[in-house]
Amino acid sequence: MPIEGYSLATLGNFTGRELGVSSWITVDQDRINRFADCTGDHQWIHVDVERAKKESPVGAPIAHGFLCLSLIASTYEDIGVLPPDAAQVLNYGLDRVRFMAPVKAGSRVRNRVLLVSATEKGKGRVLVKTQNTIEIEGEEKPALIAESLMMFVAS
Repeated sequence: MPIEGYSLATLGNFTGRELGVSSWITVDQDRINRFADCTGDHQWIHVDVERAKKESPVGAPIAHGFLCLSLIASTYEDIGVLPPDAAQVLNYGLDRVRFMAPVKAGSRVRNRVLLVSATEKGKGRVLVKTQNTIEIEGEEKPALIAESLMMFVAS
């Protein structure tokens, strides 16, 4: 979804502003299991439903922190973080990540994105830092807060 007046040339005007909030994403047990298979992280608290119900401090299996972190990228299109006049966006890294609360299997999460900075790097490139807050539906505490770095490249 496009953000009105948002482009590579106007990024600076959006610094310190919320760019938007994504749609809700369901983090069900199937998604957790598929992430475990992709990463090889089959720790029982994520994939052993019966054991997690009995032994987990939250009484249920929870999503991997890195699964929740990986959802950030997919929410950017929903919000419109990539300006329409950018040809591409390159993942540049992370500055800070804090896992704040567990995401129980079956929960819904969404990303609230704030533009922290936009720094011209020449040749049509802009280094962008966003603050991403992955909120859990019905919970006060977010799942995580992460500062993401991206390089936007002009068309």
